[in-house]
Amino acid sequence: MKKQFEKIIISESQRGLLYQNGKFVKVLSPGAYHTFGGRKISVLNGFGEVMLPPFECEGLLNNPDFTSHVQVVQAEDNQVVLVYNNGNFETAFRGGRHIYWNEDGRYTFRLEDITNPEMPADLPIALRQRMCMQRRVDSTHICQSFEVTEYQKGLLFVNRQFVRLLEPGVHYFWNSIVPVYVRTVDTRLLQLDINGQEMLTKDKVTIRVNLVCRYRIREYDRILLEVDDYQEQLHLAAQMALREYAGRYGLDEILENKDRMSEYLTQYLRKKEGELYLNIVAAGVKDIILPGEIRDIMNTVLIAEKRAQANVITRREEVASTRSLLNTAKLMDENQTLYRLKELEYLEKICEHVGSIHLSGGNVLEQMTALLKGNAS
Repeated sequence: MKKQFEKIIISESQRGLLYQNGKFVKVLSPGAYHTFGGRKISVLNGFGEVMLPPFECEGLLNNPDFTSHVQVVQAEDNQVVLVYNNGNFETAFRGGRHIYWNEDGRYTFRLEDITNPEMPADLPIALRQRMCMQRRVDSTHICQSFEVTEYQKGLLFVNRQFVRLLEPGVHYFWNSIVPVYVRTVDTRLLQLDINGQEMLTKDKVTIRVNLVCRYRIREYDRILLEVDDYQEQLHLAAQMALREYAGRYGLDEILENKDRMSEYLTQYLRKKEGELYLNIVAAGVKDIILPGEIRDIMNTVLIAEKRAQANVITRREEVASTRSLLNTAKLMDENQTLYRLKELEYLEKICEHVGSIHLSGGNVLEQMTALLKGNAS
């Protein structure tokens, strides 16, 4: 036997929609109800958004009893609706129609035009963060954020046009149909290393030079808008300066005046500051690398020079020693006492190496002298 009626319980957190023979009659408050005689009851969540198919909502919105229990919020494609529950932000949506149960007036709504992607200043930071984390049904975000660190400046572009500089911090923008992006520029002291630059000297010797350039960005907006890859432009300017300098001087002059090359490089680059929008702090040559055969030749020359210097010092010492011996001989020839003292000095040196002395008569000193003279001869 077919069941004639059914008991429906509607709780405090629910609402019911009563239909009679498929036609909406009214909204049912919490309580117990029975279905009979073609009556049908749909039980819905009684708080928040009314979750019904759009085609069904169209018919309900024509009924005054239904519209007295709800609030309809309509947003255009270029608008965002912020939904507050008892004064606290709950959600946000962009474009379309949304229906909320609002018998007690707990829900309030704020409509924002996002044609201009910059968010209003009176929106709290915490609210902006929550909206940036909230995803829509199509998996996109209501807003987007860009972070500029403490050592950067941000360049804001809206619809591919530069708008203004952004200071360090987190900046929030509506995620609208107008593209928004931020490019950052470093404000710190920067360094550009340029290694292995080959160039030809005045005397046709190929050398390789490693250099370093330290600089700061002076005009953050113009350097990005008017200079295509400022680091590459600085690199090119340094190359031109080195080649111009190397073409003026020979290898020996370059090696002897490395500091002069660094000074020339710095002055050359400082002339380019205006067109590159940079401040050149310093530029210098780190290394000058010679070809292998040139390096071997220079090492050979250096060894020959050091040997020649050593020979000169040796000859100088030999001449000084010979001159000293000559002066000593002259003194001993003129002074017999000095001569005898010299003999005794040599005897003393010989005696240091004598183990024993055998006497066979005669003058021992004369024998020793004769022995000394014999050894000397």
